[in-house]
Amino acid sequence: MTPSEILAQHGPRESMDYDVVVVGAGPAGLSTAIRLKQLAAERGGEVSVVVLEKGSEPGAHILSGAVMDPRALTELIPDWQQREAPLNQPVTGDEVLFLSETGARKTPGWLVPDCLHNEGNYVISLGAVTRWLAEQAEALGVEIFPGFPAAEVLYDDAGAVRGVATGNLGIGRDGQPNEGFQLGMELLGRYTVFAEGSRGQLGKQLIAKYALDAGRDPQSYALGIKELWEVPEAQTRPGLVVHTAGWPMDPDTYGGGFLYHLEGGKVALGFVTGLDYKNPWLSPFEEMQRWKTHPSIRAHIEGGKRIGYGARAITAGGLLSLPKLVFPGGALVGCEAGTLNASRIKGSHAAIKTGMLAAEAAFEALAAGRARDELTAYPSAFEQSWLHDELQRAKNFKQWFKKGSTVGTLMTGIEQWLLPRLGIKRPPWTVHRKVADHAALRPAEASKPIAYPKPDGKLSFDRLSSVFVSNTNHQEDQPPHLTLKDQSVPVAVNLARYAGPESRYCPAGVYEFVKTDDGDDRLQINAQNCVHCKTCDIKDPTQNIVWVAPEGGGGPNYAGM
Repeated sequence: MTPSEILAQHGPRESMDYDVVVVGAGPAGLSTAIRLKQLAAERGGEVSVVVLEKGSEPGAHILSGAVMDPRALTELIPDWQQREAPLNQPVTGDEVLFLSETGARKTPGWLVPDCLHNEGNYVISLGAVTRWLAEQAEALGVEIFPGFPAAEVLYDDAGAVRGVATGNLGIGRDGQPNEGFQLGMELLGRYTVFAEGSRGQLGKQLIAKYALDAGRDPQSYALGIKELWEVPEAQTRPGLVVHTAGWPMDPDTYGGGFLYHLEGGKVALGFVTGLDYKNPWLSPFEEMQRWKTHPSIRAHIEGGKRIGYGARAITAGGLLSLPKLVFPGGALVGCEAGTLNASRIKGSHAAIKTGMLAAEAAFEALAAGRARDELTAYPSAFEQSWLHDELQRAKNFKQWFKKGSTVGTLMTGIEQWLLPRLGIKRPPWTVHRKVADHAALRPAEASKPIAYPKPDGKLSFDRLSSVFVSNTNHQEDQPPHLTLKDQSVPVAVNLARYAGPESRYCPAGVYEFVKTDDGDDRLQINAQNCVHCKTCDIKDPTQNIVWVAPEGGGGPNYAGM
């Protein structure tokens, strides 16, 4: 049965009304909810707010490096230290390394661009910070519904967003309701704020419906793959932040590594690969695994134990790719819109700030008796904010690296080191990009195959053992959440022309080409492995794969990440 047939047979759905519905309990969504409740308390009024979260709890699906700039958090909750926010490890040092296959060149501190200086920042688990933010929100009266993914945008007769519907529960793989069937619920709001993170399922639909990206550069993405390690005490350097460029990436491919020493003998490390890469033989997962074998990286983790793994797409296009932030009835905040500052490798402060700005605009609209119109005060406030100034300084970052690592490094140095010392706050020039990431792949026969070393099980690992430590789980008897527009395309186009890149760009072993009994090729989708990174939805060269939210609570359950 189709969703519309299920609704026709089992409906109507129950509904609940709120002033503001927030989709996504990450830093952006929770900050939106907290700020709304703060304003209501300050003005002596009431505002009803609900937050939907597809993970089993707030923070379960949150993945980031992460080094956090506390500026926005301080604006939102000035006494966060007294409230014991889990920002426990101040940054104590920065290293920027340019790697060759066996060596490393350290950038002198005085030459490190301002965007990579981290004085006053903290090495954190963003999942832990998110859980803490959820506690602050609930203490203010925000309702949070974990395990309830928003699966459908609801519109009124005028075409404005009037809320969302959660997905149905208890639908079998065959699309039929089973014994545990429960119809989804409608959550209706005077305004709906979307904070799903990078490449949000509903945000993607809204951008297309309202042409929010008209006149903008194509959005650009990267895939971040992260591991968490426990290391021997002798190797701990709490607060040390290391960023690397160069090997194992070729000069024409955007990518780099990060390694952060947390408190408690833990090290977070990972590798970011731009999803505008050209060679279909490239595997971001394998690049990350061999990066760890470099002497400058293995020295930090050798003899330790890997205790966590995860992967997540990163929206990295910056200001020039930022869509219009508002539409009738709602707004986009945080990485849903793409406010991450790729040059700083930071997005949590931007998520919190945009959530606050959207909340302030929504509160004033509610106080004026408005509903389901455009919150134009939000983008106006954003354009006047320190965050907009910060993103202006980084507006060309990703575009320069599309011209190669040498040009990217040189121009980042000019824009983020030299110009500020000349009193020029933002680059006086603008560099645009015209090609979407999925269109960048070259045919396999025109590209050089890459031979990756086998994992040793000590420093490097395979995909399946990695997925195991991500605590990923999906109910097997549910409809596939990785859907194909055309079943023939993976073999007829992707395998024939690009050698099946989905089997390499997926960091969780979801996609593999197998032989049928007749000797024909077939794409097998192991949806139970999916860590919800959204890479397939972004990088598929034919845009044939569409990621949709599975039944609530499924996916990874990141601990300490």
